[in-house]
This record gives sequence, structure tokens and C-alpha cells, in this order.
Amino acid sequence: MPDRSDVVYSYDGSFRGLMTCVYESFYAREIPGNIVSWSHGQATLYDVKEIKTDSEKARKVMKAISEKISGEAMTFVYHAFLTCLCGREAHILDFIYLGFKYGRKVMRMLTDETVYILNKAVGHLLNETALLRGFVRFSDFGGGLVATIEPKNNVLPILKYHFLSRYPQGFFLIHDKTNSLLLIADRGKSRIISVDGFTPPSAESDELRYRALWKSFYDTIAVEGRENPKCRMSHMPKRYWANMTEMSDRQGRGLFLERGLIPEGK
Repeated sequence: MPDRSDVVYSYDGSFRGLMTCVYESFYAREIPGNIVSWSHGQATLYDVKEIKTDSEKARKVMKAISEKISGEAMTFVYHAFLTCLCGREAHILDFIYLGFKYGRKVMRMLTDETVYILNKAVGHLLNETALLRGFVRFSDFGGGLVATIEPKNNVLPILKYHFLSRYPQGFFLIHDKTNSLLLIADRGKSRIISVDGFTPPSAESDELRYRALWKSFYDTIAVEGRENPKCRMSHMPKRYWANMTEMSDRQGRGLFLERGLIPEGK
């Protein structure tokens, strides 16, 4: 692998853009000191080389990864791109160089620092995705379902398949506040777009009643003598609570009672 050069690659932040950076690195026979997206640019003393996304070059790189390393490695690289790992682009580039040298066995080289770091980051991404399959809480707005999440990783490209299979004929939105992304799904078709300052509509009385009933059910089935906050937080991390109906506004049940949204004794 060539020595790192005194140049920084700047790209548009897309996966195909990153694959174009990989193509440029091999073509120019240089390892950039860093790879940064335009939206997360940072001051540097290095020369900056702007890499424009080229779909054909990206396709060639993805094909080469699948054929020269493995299809599993290609999926791994894409998942690594979705993680919140700092400097993930440079780690991904190093992994691809290793993969082209060692082939499919690179996936088992966990003693290598690059492989270990990426494997740990991908594990965190997949674990968070699995948690959110159960933690996403939808609200009904005029027949459409809307949910808000605040993940650490960019989970929507993976998470969407779970909900598309559950609601193949429905319309729903999932807003990722962390990454300013919005998943729009309508009868099995979906797309993810960038949004800034998305705010769902105000809940109507029927939706408030549903929320109140769910809170009431959650509180009713609890066994006070067996309450274990630490155990609950190990299975339901507290950072997800703000967007979970039964955990947000824990003192709000009295207000629902005052408004008559749930009957007394429920």
C-alpha cells in the first residue's frame, strides 16, 4: 500500500462519492491523508483535492470489491459507511486496500487494527438497527404514520426494509433527527431525502387518546414490586425514551385524565 500523501480528498458525502474517491486513490497511486465530505469540511494544512462523484467509476470499484474480495465484504463496506465512526472514510479505504491484497480472508483478520475498528463500528450500527425495530413509535396523522428517531448511526437505509415488509400497502414517514434525513414510504416504494427542521403535524384528539391508552396499558401491566430501573435501561437504553410514547412525559397521565382522553381507573 502506498504511503499517505499530503492531500485531502473532499467529496459530496454519498456512498458513490466515496467509491469514486477509492477509484481516484488507486488511479493516482496515492493514499490521501484524509477523506472528508463537503458538508463536514474542516480546516487543513494539506492540499485539498475535490473528487466529483462518477457513477461509472463507483460501479467499477463496487464490482471489484465483490469479485476480488467477496460480496460479504461489499456489504460490510456499505454498512461501515453508514456508521458514526469518526474518520470512517479513511478506514474504509485502508480496508479495501487490505482486501485487494488478502482477498476474502480479510473479513477474519480481526487482529488487524483497521478490520477490528470497522467490525466494531458495524456491530454497533447493526445492534442499534435491531433495537430500533422495536423502539420506533408511530403516530397516526390522517391515516399516515409518522415516527421520529435519534440514532447515533445512519440506520434508515437498513431499518426501512423491516417496516416496508410490515406496512407494504401503507404510507409512513420516519424522521431521523440526528442525520436530518426523512424516510418516505408509500405502498412498498420508498426514498430517503435530506430535510432541515422537519416538524410533524400536531396530534389530534384520536391520536392523543391512543397515546394515553398505550401509556395506561404500559403502567397497568407493570409489577411494582419487581420494578428494576437498571435492568430496564439495559434492555431499553434511556437515550431512546424521548421518542417512545410510553416513556416520554412520564407525568402526563394526569393531564390525559383531566381532558377525558382516558377514563378513570384505566
